[in-house]
Amino acid sequence: MTYTRQIIELLDRLDSTQGAALDTVAERCADAVANGGLIHLYGSGHSVIPTMDAFPRYGSFSGLHPLTDPRLMWHNVLGPGGVRELLWLERTEGYVKQYLDHEPLSPGDVMVVYSHGGRNAAPVEAAMYGAKRGLFTVAVTSVANLDRPAEHSSGQRIAEVCDVTVDTGVPVEDAIVAVEGWDRPVGGASTVVACVVSHEIVTRTAKVLAGRGVELPTFVSPTVPGATVASNDEVFADHRRRLHAAEGRSLG
Repeated sequence: MTYTRQIIELLDRLDSTQGAALDTVAERCADAVANGGLIHLYGSGHSVIPTMDAFPRYGSFSGLHPLTDPRLMWHNVLGPGGVRELLWLERTEGYVKQYLDHEPLSPGDVMVVYSHGGRNAAPVEAAMYGAKRGLFTVAVTSVANLDRPAEHSSGQRIAEVCDVTVDTGVPVEDAIVAVEGWDRPVGGASTVVACVVSHEIVTRTAKVLAGRGVELPTFVSPTVPGATVASNDEVFADHRRRLHAAEGRSLG
């Protein structure tokens, strides 16, 4: 079976089984941004990608706040900013608090934590931190990994910490294509499915807000009739205002 066909099956499963969880997340996200709060998106390693694809990009709106720690992203394969250092740091307990202590997280906000395995220190401690600060927490992970032993000293995975879990359904191995003559599968799936979850959250939240008569500044392609490159200045301005207000609340 091709990679594309297997991805389609995973997305069909997501669509048929995770609607209730996604609707709950959308309601809480709508509550947060309608009240001037933020939807924080956190991931490390490849799980940074669905946070970056959520905002800023065409079709997303102000109120989304990617938590992108450059130390937990790779800029090289080897050497400084490389993958080995990243993999070590995201498994190191106690680091994430040092990063999140400087982020504007407030009660009433939402924190979405992405992690395929859900076991590394970085996502587990981010979820714990958000919960402790009174945020509504969401795990985007593969529930199949709950059959594997916990790696964090707390004995917990993000699915056990967060208020709601969206199950990607991606197999534990992540790679989904078996190649005859190779003893290891190829074609990672978790990032693709997690990016779809990001856009499910964005679009479902927008529909909830619209039902309440709320419209937020929305990042738009200049190819949309009536839009220009300058149309997104409003989005950046509103994002700045929201961050300043959030920083004031978190300091208080």
